[in-house]
Amino acid sequence: MKTLLHICCAPCAIYPLRILREQGDEVYGLFYNPNIHPYTEYKKRYETLEKYAGDVGLKVITSDEYPMEEFLRNVVFREENRCRYCYYDRLNYTAHVAKKGKFDRFTTTLLYSKFQDHALMKEIGESMGKEIGGYFYYEDFRDGWKEGIETSKKLGMYRQQYCGCIFSEKERYFKKKNR
Repeated sequence: MKTLLHICCAPCAIYPLRILREQGDEVYGLFYNPNIHPYTEYKKRYETLEKYAGDVGLKVITSDEYPMEEFLRNVVFREENRCRYCYYDRLNYTAHVAKKGKFDRFTTTLLYSKFQDHALMKEIGESMGKEIGGYFYYEDFRDGWKEGIETSKKLGMYRQQYCGCIFSEKERYFKKKNR
């Protein structure tokens, strides 16, 4: 299988990449994450992935675009449902790249996170596969959560503390006080 793996960051790629390769897949990475803010955070994640990909022999497809403004326009006044748009945007982009590159299937490292909505991602991914063409591969990669964390720490990787969007960063620091 030729599989396109959407990657949000290097630490989240460790376990899914290992599993896909163990299944015999020829895996290519895709870094497309306009939700990540600020740009310095985006660059840190990209540079960490670039180094990791070089170390493990992973080819990564990237874009010169950083359409953060489009992401913000599509979630403003819908902050509570921002993840739906974020999943849609990234999986839609991944499906288009997979079709153009003649990949057998596509998936995402977002399925590694215990903080993401797997049911929603699966629904959107399968919809993208039907709409655009291609097969969305769902696997619950959360079983490797601890392995990915331990490996990324051993490798000295940059490890972020929020999903990437500005709203998530706010939630990281600002906690409403119970009244």
